[in-house]
Amino acid sequence: MASRDLLLVSLGLGAVTEFVGGDPRGKRLAFVPDAGDPYADRSFVERDRSLLGRLGFDLLEVTLGGKTAAELRAELVGVDVVFVAGGNSFYLLEKALASGFGEVLGELLDHGVKYIGASAGAILLGPDLRPVATLDDPQEAPGLEDHRGLGLVDFVVLPHYGNEKYLPEYEAIIRRYEDELTLVPLRNDQAVRVRGDKYEVIDSAE
Repeated sequence: MASRDLLLVSLGLGAVTEFVGGDPRGKRLAFVPDAGDPYADRSFVERDRSLLGRLGFDLLEVTLGGKTAAELRAELVGVDVVFVAGGNSFYLLEKALASGFGEVLGELLDHGVKYIGASAGAILLGPDLRPVATLDDPQEAPGLEDHRGLGLVDFVVLPHYGNEKYLPEYEAIIRRYEDELTLVPLRNDQAVRVRGDKYEVIDSAE
């Protein structure tokens, strides 16, 4: 398994500055927006892009759709951080597999590049996307043969946990999968910090 320096957030990006070692100014961040493509309202993607820009990152937009692994390697040369925005997890997985992004990301992590995944970008790295099949629509990814994630972490993030309206749905997911998979429910003000094989839930309120 690749060496890993990862920050997996639900929504809040409050932990980002410390994660990248302090002042983000001058750090080159690859911003991957693909997961938002199935949505008419992509304001959540724009929110992250805007906030990261205000923090001082040098943003490079990198899309996965229609790309090859060789093309992604060329685009991602010299980046310090890869940020994968939220949206539909299954659509994102389909694009990541088709483009070879998972393989390329593993190479980048081995060379010290940091990874930040928001919502779908956090779910993507886990072993299995089945637990979020009632939260995201799998039909947005008709080309997926199965729902195995990239497997760069051995747990499944459940973002946006704690909203009272959706609590019964999350509780049903946990009951269904807790004996099969390691699940990490995250409130919107929390993140998972991964260092090597160890991880902890931390505050990420903005």
